[in-house]
Amino acid sequence: MIALSSLPVDFDTATIAGTALWAIALYWGFSPMADRVILAFEGWLGEDSPAASLLSVLPFLAVGGLAHYGLTLSLGGSWAVSLGVLAAMGCGVYELGRRDGQASE
Repeated sequence: MIALSSLPVDFDTATIAGTALWAIALYWGFSPMADRVILAFEGWLGEDSPAASLLSVLPFLAVGGLAHYGLTLSLGGSWAVSLGVLAAMGCGVYELGRRDGQASE
C-alpha cells in the first residue's frame, strides 16, 4: 500500500488550479462523453439525484490531475498551469462552436 505522504506531489494552489483547469478543458472538450457519464450516474443514482452531476466531474478531475502532474514533471509547474489555461480556452471555444453548429441544424 502506498502512503499519500510518499507521493512527490505538493497540493498547493498551483496544483489545484492546474488540475481544475485541465478538468474543465477535458469536460468541455469531451462534452458528449460527459453527457453520457451524467446519464449513467442518473441511471445508477436516480433520475432526480443532484449527486449524479457532481459525481460525473470526478473522472475528469482524475484525468485532469494526471495531465497536470505529467506536465509538471516534464515541463514544470508554470507550464502545466499555462497550458491548462490555453486548453480550457480552446476547448471552451470548441464547445461554443459545437453547440452553435447543433443549433443551426
